[in-house]
Amino acid sequence: MRRTPPLVAVVVLGLAVPACGTDVPEPTVAGAPGQELDATTIPELQERMTAGELTAVELAETYLGRIEVLDDDLGAVLRVNQDALADAEESDRVRAVSGPRSAMEGIPVLLKDNIDTAGLPTTAGSRALLGSEPDDATITRRLRAAGAVLIGKANLSEWAYFRSGAGTSGWSAVGGQTDNPYVLDRNPCGSSSGSAVGVAASLAQVAVGTETDGSIVCPAATTGVVGLKPTLGLVSRDGIVPISAEQDTAGPIARHVVDAAILLSVLAGSDPADPATAQIPAELDGDFPGLEPAALEGARIGVWRLTTGQSEAVDDGTEAVYERAVKELEAAGATTVDVRLPYQREIAEGATPALLAEFHRDVDAYLAATPGDHPADLAGLVEFNDQDGAELEHFGQELFEQALAAPVPAEDPAVAELRATIRDLARRSVDEVLAQGPGAEDDLDAIVGLTGTPAWITRYVDEDGAGDEFVYSTSTPAAVAGYPSVTVPAGFAGPEEALPVGISFIGTRWRDADLLDLAAAFEAAHPARRPPEFLPTVG
Repeated sequence: MRRTPPLVAVVVLGLAVPACGTDVPEPTVAGAPGQELDATTIPELQERMTAGELTAVELAETYLGRIEVLDDDLGAVLRVNQDALADAEESDRVRAVSGPRSAMEGIPVLLKDNIDTAGLPTTAGSRALLGSEPDDATITRRLRAAGAVLIGKANLSEWAYFRSGAGTSGWSAVGGQTDNPYVLDRNPCGSSSGSAVGVAASLAQVAVGTETDGSIVCPAATTGVVGLKPTLGLVSRDGIVPISAEQDTAGPIARHVVDAAILLSVLAGSDPADPATAQIPAELDGDFPGLEPAALEGARIGVWRLTTGQSEAVDDGTEAVYERAVKELEAAGATTVDVRLPYQREIAEGATPALLAEFHRDVDAYLAATPGDHPADLAGLVEFNDQDGAELEHFGQELFEQALAAPVPAEDPAVAELRATIRDLARRSVDEVLAQGPGAEDDLDAIVGLTGTPAWITRYVDEDGAGDEFVYSTSTPAAVAGYPSVTVPAGFAGPEEALPVGISFIGTRWRDADLLDLAAAFEAAHPARRPPEFLPTVG
């Protein structure tokens, strides 16, 4: 379908307009010919800006230029911030007068379009929210205060992929379809699709996504970048269009683990508007960017093995990537222990009924609290979609209808009981595996799993008879438990080995910093990422 072009007015400096797959603009840092944008980290950018070799304005112009010439083929950026260059100018002024406010000073960031942003639309991809007028979410305010440059809003799977069980990832009625930059007819997966694609294609240095179950780690893995789903409560959920307060969290997406850690250091923190953040331990290690490069030496890692049935479903090339990654962990000094996580069937059976009731409660509360011209509640959203031809163009809204029929948790104690049961099972599924023996020396530091399978061809159920082709995932235990997980590029598989594959490190509550250490050590030992080539198709 046709793209909804981003609103952008910027001079493209030194970049040729491409035909994707043939003449992609040179991804270099402004003022530094030959320095690859894809490989450049936030610390390197900060060093250059401090030395006066680069300005925030030049960096923003570089990224805005790439959006201008690439995004019509990618559909990752739903709207460009018209004040981005002015914000970059202010960042340069602050740096000159008093020094950088944080390690994010002057760094361009994409925000998923379910994160409230004053002055920019926050639609969750739905035409029903085009008249919404929210204030900044807490994390948006934190980014502005840190000196980050909000370069735009990223497209997403509409309503964070909670409108239809037969939907297509990366599609929204507002933004159209987001495509995978490695192979353009392939899907980006998950609801934070525009955030991941924007980072993978160097349309922004970093991005913020959100996850209820898989919506950060799946698109990050499928587009060859790093994605962290934090511990629930580490990052404020205030001002984020919800699925469920019991599982939702925002988190960083980046090309490098250090950049994800730096972004997390700005996003994380207590917030009176979100009671979950009051549970952050006072002694929590918040030095997320202080990564330990030798974290795998002496570490004990549980390797989540596929069942026979799962192995038959997952292609051999993807399994080979996973096996090589495990060998790299061992070569870097880790001891690996084969594991399987229990209770997965029980967790999966309870998750959707709980989410349906919680969505009914939480989306009604969000709409009631958000100014602007939009439906007042879920019933109004269902009615709007029925009357708007574009909304139901490719698939239906059966999850909306089921959620509308579901009782809100306050009216049905069984919902709260179900949530408590599956949360307990999910936490036990991780914690019991981590506790491997009678002594602390037998415990595991983390569990590693195959994040998912390579990107599938993008299809729509109304046109093709099928939508997304999810085959395998390890996101659910951490998602339902509220525990952290981080995915890191591990290699390539699929036709012509053109499609990225990631592995995930999963840990217990509040161990986000430890997982980032392990992810950074793996990234250093096994640098698997390569920039996308924007191929039209493969195989």
